[in-house]
Amino acid sequence: MGLDDKISNKVEDAKGKAKEAGGELTGDEDLKNEGKADQVSSAVKKGVEDVKDAANKVKDKLTGD
Repeated sequence: MGLDDKISNKVEDAKGKAKEAGGELTGDEDLKNEGKADQVSSAVKKGVEDVKDAANKVKDKLTGD
Protein backbone atom coordinates (compact mmCIF):
# COMPACT_ATOMS: atom_id res chain seq x y z
CA MET A 1 0.00 0.00 0.00
CA GLY A 2 1.43 3.33 -0.99
CA LEU A 3 1.83 6.10 1.53
CA ASP A 4 -0.71 8.26 -0.30
CA ASP A 5 -3.28 5.45 -0.13
CA LYS A 6 -2.64 4.92 3.58
CA ILE A 7 -3.07 8.62 4.30
CA SER A 8 -6.19 8.86 2.15
CA ASN A 9 -7.76 5.88 3.93
CA LYS A 10 -6.92 7.29 7.37
CA VAL A 11 -8.43 10.67 6.42
CA GLU A 12 -11.58 9.02 5.06
CA ASP A 13 -11.91 6.94 8.24
CA ALA A 14 -11.39 10.00 10.46
CA LYS A 15 -13.98 11.99 8.49
CA GLY A 16 -16.39 9.12 8.83
CA LYS A 17 -15.89 8.96 12.59
CA ALA A 18 -16.40 12.72 12.84
CA LYS A 19 -19.59 12.56 10.78
CA GLU A 20 -20.89 9.67 12.85
CA ALA A 21 -20.17 11.52 16.09
CA GLY A 22 -21.72 14.73 14.74
CA GLY A 23 -24.81 12.84 13.68
CA GLU A 24 -25.02 11.19 17.09
CA LEU A 25 -24.75 14.53 18.89
CA THR A 26 -27.31 16.30 16.71
CA GLY A 27 -29.68 13.40 16.25
CA ASP A 28 -29.07 13.48 12.47
CA GLU A 29 -29.40 9.83 11.44
CA ASP A 30 -28.46 10.58 7.83
CA LEU A 31 -25.15 12.16 8.87
CA LYS A 32 -24.50 9.34 11.32
CA ASN A 33 -25.12 6.72 8.63
CA GLU A 34 -23.00 8.63 6.11
CA GLY A 35 -20.14 8.54 8.61
CA LYS A 36 -20.51 4.81 9.07
CA ALA A 37 -20.52 4.34 5.28
CA ASP A 38 -17.31 6.37 4.98
CA GLN A 39 -15.67 4.14 7.57
CA VAL A 40 -16.76 0.98 5.77
CA SER A 41 -15.49 2.36 2.45
CA SER A 42 -12.13 3.11 4.04
CA ALA A 43 -11.92 -0.40 5.53
CA VAL A 44 -12.72 -2.03 2.18
CA LYS A 45 -10.07 0.04 0.40
CA LYS A 46 -7.53 -0.88 3.08
CA GLY A 47 -8.40 -4.55 2.68
CA VAL A 48 -7.89 -4.40 -1.08
CA GLU A 49 -4.54 -2.65 -0.65
CA ASP A 50 -3.46 -5.23 1.95
CA VAL A 51 -4.23 -8.05 -0.51
CA LYS A 52 -2.23 -6.26 -3.21
CA ASP A 53 0.70 -5.85 -0.82
CA ALA A 54 0.60 -9.53 0.12
CA ALA A 55 0.46 -10.58 -3.54
CA ASN A 56 3.47 -8.38 -4.34
CA LYS A 57 5.44 -9.92 -1.47
CA VAL A 58 4.70 -13.42 -2.76
CA LYS A 59 5.67 -12.38 -6.29
CA ASP A 60 8.93 -10.87 -4.99
CA LYS A 61 9.80 -14.07 -3.11
CA LEU A 62 9.09 -16.21 -6.15
CA THR A 63 11.12 -14.03 -8.49
CA GLY A 64 13.91 -13.35 -6.00
CA ASP A 65 13.41 -9.57 -5.96
